[in-house]
Amino acid sequence: MAGGVWGRPRGAPVGALTLTALAEGIRARQGQPPGPPSTSPQPESELESEVEPQRAAASPTAGSETFCRPPAQEPAPVIPHQTPQSSWEDGALGDLALYTAACLEDAGFAGTQATALTLSSVLEAQGERLEDQVRCLVRGLLAQVPSLAEGRRRRAVLRVLSALALEHPRDVATRALREMLAVSGCVGATRGFYPHLLLVLVTQLHELARGTCSPDTPKVWAPSYQGPPHSHASCTVEALRALLTGDGSRMVVTCMEQAGGWRRLVGAHTHLEGVLLLASAMVAHADHHLRGLFADLLPRLHSTDDAQRLTAMAFFTGLLQSRPTAQLLREEVILERLCTWQGDPEPTVRWLGLLGLGHLALNRRKVRHMSTLLPALLGALGEGDTRLVGAALGALRRVLLRPQAPVHLLSAELGPRLPPLLDDARDSVRASAVGLLGTLVRRARGRLWVGPRGPLRKLVLRSLVPLLLRLHDPSRDAAESSEWTLARCDQALRWGLLEEMVTVAHHNSPEALSRICQRLVQWYPSHVPSFLSQTQGYLRSPQDRLRRAAAVLIGFLVHHSSLSCVNQDLLDSLFQDLGQLQSDSEPSVVAAAQVSCQQVALLARTQHCPHCWRLLGLLRLPHLGQHHAHPARLPPVYEDSPFQHWSLAGHWDCSGPG
Repeated sequence: MAGGVWGRPRGAPVGALTLTALAEGIRARQGQPPGPPSTSPQPESELESEVEPQRAAASPTAGSETFCRPPAQEPAPVIPHQTPQSSWEDGALGDLALYTAACLEDAGFAGTQATALTLSSVLEAQGERLEDQVRCLVRGLLAQVPSLAEGRRRRAVLRVLSALALEHPRDVATRALREMLAVSGCVGATRGFYPHLLLVLVTQLHELARGTCSPDTPKVWAPSYQGPPHSHASCTVEALRALLTGDGSRMVVTCMEQAGGWRRLVGAHTHLEGVLLLASAMVAHADHHLRGLFADLLPRLHSTDDAQRLTAMAFFTGLLQSRPTAQLLREEVILERLCTWQGDPEPTVRWLGLLGLGHLALNRRKVRHMSTLLPALLGALGEGDTRLVGAALGALRRVLLRPQAPVHLLSAELGPRLPPLLDDARDSVRASAVGLLGTLVRRARGRLWVGPRGPLRKLVLRSLVPLLLRLHDPSRDAAESSEWTLARCDQALRWGLLEEMVTVAHHNSPEALSRICQRLVQWYPSHVPSFLSQTQGYLRSPQDRLRRAAAVLIGFLVHHSSLSCVNQDLLDSLFQDLGQLQSDSEPSVVAAAQVSCQQVALLARTQHCPHCWRLLGLLRLPHLGQHHAHPARLPPVYEDSPFQHWSLAGHWDCSGPG
């Protein structure tokens, strides 16, 4: 690289002054007045003597005479105007970039940013579209990087390239960075600005996902490139993978592959999830970069650019999982920042703040900042954003798994909040809420017997019907979570019904469900009306399998109940709702409703309910003889369910779902 149009002469000065001379020389070539009029060109040796009088002048080259000039008070070089723009070749632009990088290779990151801005000024002065020139510049750099010796010059060039990528993400397609990082030794040349380069790539993925960078920008990089053009996003991902792999962080790449992190990074709605996965992988397998990343993130948290700010927030949140990294700032400062995020009108910011609070409070064995953490987590359970509710449920489960967890407090606080989430329309929320209940029961297992009216016992009995019916949930995660939680409840309350529950879950056995209902009616007679009313609500479920399961459960509960448990109004209501299912579109639901109607009618007959008998005739159900005051109530017989059950084998450890 010693040659070229702008090859640096031996002994030439370094610093921004030479770069300014280059820029003003180009402006002069365009006919713009760079300073006082010139009468004759001056050799670069005069510039040297101006900057370093003690240094001997070196013989200038033709290229350096053309584009280097003294400070403003000296005459400017005379540049012929007849030279066309088309004579500027890619190699010449590459030479210019290398010359600039060499001038500022000791200037550090701030100097490199200034270099990129000045290069932009130089290119704008040419009078051509900036993006075209930036592409040519990067293409020239890419073509010549393999010939550069490893060390400071290669590092300086990468600095300039990453700075240009940050300033002109639309114009620097990242395939150039990928090709450059694939060259042996180039990743090592990023020492000192590796965190900055990584953040540039991840932020650019966010911008691409949000559509701020056009996917149709021409792909003009890589002389070695063969085949059809790649998208900007795929090129950026490949550059990021090359950066991580070249640094020895292959495990980070593997973790991202296994967790679907790369796919999430390029998704418009999943990018921040991908950033969180990347941060977690780096905490686990690349902790030597965490301090640098954390320091680079802090100023970006206040950026006015949404892509930069949100990407930085996600990285900041993920890095709080690392205790040494979190200790770089005072905990009070971090806590204040996260609480501020909780008050942000943007749900995404509140979500990241909630995750950060969880990481900060739970990155040690003992839960800390409980007075701040719990109100935020409990409040988020009522949010409409799925990410916020999921983050809160996950953090509460982690709180319960810590020693000295506030089990009694959470039992009381979750009492009114958790049951609605068991029937939430969102599959992931439903499954997580059921799993949290199981974790709470397991954690407090030895304390459930302290008082028959304890808050946790009430919560379990209020949740029993949803748990039994959610064994038939269309969501596999919710069904598995329900089975696991029922097993925890059976163990804690000493029901002895584990075998029956497993049989219902795996084989949809009516006999096993009948035994469960018999025990529940026997042990909790005062709760039978509540059990029936809750089940009645599921008769209107949009899910066929849940409507059928509800009809069957009502039949068995009514069969094992007595007149002292169920009042006449409830029986009338049950009979009417079951009767409406006679016109259901699903035949198995119709059949189950008919059988359960008979059970309601049999119980109502003992109370001489003429209304039920009239409905029985209208529904054309089998007439039951009236010559006995109290006919024997035969157990209901239901047809086999047509709905396939999930295979839940292997889920009977005590670790919990998820």
